Amino acid sequence: MRPDTPAENVDHAAEAARLERIVGLYPEDAEALLLRAAAHRELSGDRPAATALYDRLLASGTDLDSPFLIRALKASNLWEYGHEAEARAIIDGIRTAAPRDPAAWVIVAESLESHDELEQAHETFTQAVRLLLTDVQEPPYATHPLLFGRHRVRRMLGATHDEWDALADTVHTLPITLDELHDPKRVWSLGSENPAELEAEISRLRAEVGAYREALSRPFPVAVLHWPANELTELTEAYPTLAGEYPSYDTHLATIETALRELAASGTPNLGIVTGTVPSYEAFAASEGSSPADATLLPQYATTLAARGRATAWPPERSAACWCGSGRTYGECHGTDA
Repeated sequence: MRPDTPAENVDHAAEAARLERIVGLYPEDAEALLLRAAAHRELSGDRPAATALYDRLLASGTDLDSPFLIRALKASNLWEYGHEAEARAIIDGIRTAAPRDPAAWVIVAESLESHDELEQAHETFTQAVRLLLTDVQEPPYATHPLLFGRHRVRRMLGATHDEWDALADTVHTLPITLDELHDPKRVWSLGSENPAELEAEISRLRAEVGAYREALSRPFPVAVLHWPANELTELTEAYPTLAGEYPSYDTHLATIETALRELAASGTPNLGIVTGTVPSYEAFAASEGSSPADATLLPQYATTLAARGRATAWPPERSAACWCGSGRTYGECHGTDA
């Protein structure tokens, strides 16, 4: 169940409680599960309970994948039920720490924007794009909301286009331009009695909703399963029938890259890689009431890992570490002829 499911189709409080219960079954996924539970708590209107979940994660003592994102979500949530001072303090702390996580910047900047702190929102968006995109040849997908948010706030402030706005225009792919989407006068058209104006605004809103749903779908990619060398050896030794699926480690890596390129060439969006471990796979097989030797479980296992937020987007930036774990950059390793 995704947090963006319409309220009439889901009991958000019950879904949050379900996610909190299964954390005990998948402690390695506690962060992803509790973040989803907190989202459902917020949607149910129980914001204090959502804050308690964010605090639970931050106080867990474990190494978190996205600690600044959790702090940002906590700040945004606190502000929504009257704890403005605490929220502002957290936001200031995040800006001072200057994390490399684009999602944390998006949350705090949009929180400021939603409370009409447009100048502060603009400063936050600008700080983020300068930190993350200076001297970057191609903006990673995760940074696009920063460019779009900055563009939107600058339109509301009446600022003229600059180089970052131009970059936002280049990565924007919808048929309606950013200037149209972010036109402050659009709100007036919603009260118009002119059918043509209303129809035009509906088209714009559909484009925005499409972009929003696309962004929401990113944590659930079409994922290909990758086994590290030691895990693959353990897997094929424990379950020899799977050796036919993996003739060699090098072949396994080449097959992953080839499959992902073919999917990309066919127009399949939102591709990713999930990394398997033998204990996790065995636990998954047991939960399905099947044997780990059953090769038909492998794609199901990959899909389940992706749905639990374990996927890494593909392709990585050419200068980023290669997905195979070789220690080389993607451009020097599996991305050599990309």
